[in-house]
Amino acid sequence: MADVLSQNEIDSLLQALSSGELDADDISSIDEKPTKNYDFRRPAKFSKEHLRTLEIIFEHYGRLISTSLPVYLRKNISVSVVNSEACTFSEFSTALANPVLLSVVNFQPLNGNIMLELAANLGFTMIDRMLGGPGDPLEKSRDFSEIERSIIDKILAICVQLLREPWKNVVEIDPVLERVETNPQFAQIIAPSEMIAIVTLSIKIGDVEGLMNCCLPYFTLETVMDKLNTKYWFASMKENNEDSYGETLETAVRKVSMPIKAVLGKSVITVSDFVNLQNGDIIKLNSKVDNEMDIYVGNIKKFKALPGSSKDSYAIRVTSILREEE
Repeated sequence: MADVLSQNEIDSLLQALSSGELDADDISSIDEKPTKNYDFRRPAKFSKEHLRTLEIIFEHYGRLISTSLPVYLRKNISVSVVNSEACTFSEFSTALANPVLLSVVNFQPLNGNIMLELAANLGFTMIDRMLGGPGDPLEKSRDFSEIERSIIDKILAICVQLLREPWKNVVEIDPVLERVETNPQFAQIIAPSEMIAIVTLSIKIGDVEGLMNCCLPYFTLETVMDKLNTKYWFASMKENNEDSYGETLETAVRKVSMPIKAVLGKSVITVSDFVNLQNGDIIKLNSKVDNEMDIYVGNIKKFKALPGSSKDSYAIRVTSILREEE
């Protein structure tokens, strides 16, 4: 609080002003402080610290996408964060193309929804890869068919589930893909004047590159805004138990399916003999009945085994394990 002037000081000040010894403009310039315009139509609800923390979260999210989606698309994928910014929802929605892939995600237990906008060229590339194609985008943009929508919905549902781990240090979420819209007019999740944070990811599938915009309304993140700072985020990371992460990773690896084949033996026959094969014909193999079989895991020979049966099914009994040095 400023000092309170005494009556003598007030009288001296008035006398100096009346005599011209002191100018009123000089007094006002001394107390003048720099001001900053505040736009009530665009309140600054997201600070630079908030946006930086969101970038860190989605950098982690991008790494998960680049390691998870190649399993389904059979193509190398690279993801990087381009930038982050705060704007109104109307500015975001008016800039959307048509058609576009807008995933409306229920960000429970937080209030409201978020949106993931995927460029149409990336959507058609994913569909082409899922159907066995080379992954080329369309030369001319068009709307998505019902079959294409059902295919891309499965990929987007996987992307939504990948949001769990990056947000774990802020809040435990259980995101659910509510719907996918191709027309921006049907994806009005909040009022046009509401503030949102947008994190833009650059996704490259093979030679095709496009953007994914993550729309995060302030209304949805309001309850966790205090946790969206790098100090809290990194402190939460250190508190995580590395052993529990290793156990989780081991559990996930154990669920991976591996193809196994047992080779009885090999033989060489002519094409004419192969064409004329009939039921009951005998093909002589290069192995004997009591010889051990080679067992392959994928394309790697890992075991030796003997043939047999279990109930009504054929079976093998592993007799030895082949190490790498063998």
